[in-house]
Amino acid sequence: MSMTEESLTRTMEKTQSQGCDSDGFNRLICEEEFQVEDHNSFHMSNPSRQPVTLFTPGRRSTLAAVILVLLAGVLLILDIALGVHYSRLQETHLTLKDTESLGKDLVELHKQYKTAVENIYAAQKQLDGEMKSQKETKWELEHQTKRTEDYKVLIEKVTQDLGKLRSQVPKISDGCTHCPPGWLFINLVCYYFSSNNAGLKSWQKAREFCQIYGADLPVIDTKDKEKKIVNYLLNHGQDPSETKSAFWFGLRDSNEEGAWQWLDGTPLVEGYWNVGQPDDYHTEDCAAVYPNENFFRAWNDLECGSRQNWICEKAPTYEFLNRTNNQ
Repeated sequence: MSMTEESLTRTMEKTQSQGCDSDGFNRLICEEEFQVEDHNSFHMSNPSRQPVTLFTPGRRSTLAAVILVLLAGVLLILDIALGVHYSRLQETHLTLKDTESLGKDLVELHKQYKTAVENIYAAQKQLDGEMKSQKETKWELEHQTKRTEDYKVLIEKVTQDLGKLRSQVPKISDGCTHCPPGWLFINLVCYYFSSNNAGLKSWQKAREFCQIYGADLPVIDTKDKEKKIVNYLLNHGQDPSETKSAFWFGLRDSNEEGAWQWLDGTPLVEGYWNVGQPDDYHTEDCAAVYPNENFFRAWNDLECGSRQNWICEKAPTYEFLNRTNNQ
């Protein structure tokens, strides 16, 4: 038996003794050792040849086996992780229907959130409007408060002036001394009421008579003046058994029909006409007052050329007042 045959025989026996007949990783290792020993024996039997370095197939098989083992471990770990994850999904009891329901709930919550935001914006807008309105109300209150204070100052001044004027007016029981003879002093104004002895005049002639004395037909533009004049006619007029006389005053119809004006051109605002008056019967363009108990119904329109009684009105002169005060 040659040296090479002995080496092969010895290697096989060694392989069998190490259990290389079994499958798997041990068999690969045994084959690698067998090839290594065989190579060494061949090298020893040919000492005259140059040594050659070879990358034997046995080493590649070992590396592949290690890689397969590592891959198997990684796959095992992934399998375990997937199993745990799947178990957790099963524990949550989530189904496709549950996910759809959750999606619908999410959409509804989004709508509610959007509505809530819009309501907040609307409330903020309303609040801004209320704040602006309150600001304007505050400004108006300040304005009215200032006006009230100004009125208080004005009232105090008028009261003081009125006190001074009263101190200058002589305290007499009859005010006729402030006016020319035959005139009456009523509310700081002189009035003349014609009588039957003075005759009757047309509206224009009556006015000319008043103007001779620096007076004019009266402007009865307040309820107080109307009441005092009518009351005087009732208390100091003609015999109650006689027909009530009319008295001219300073109101007449202008060129435009129904446009009544005072002597200064001011239009009539409030009249005290009798029922059905003015009726413009036969071109009645001048106004007259009657001694009617209801002074709100004491006026009538008459023809300006008709002859009636009249009233004159004038302010007392300062010279006359001074002469009266010196008496």
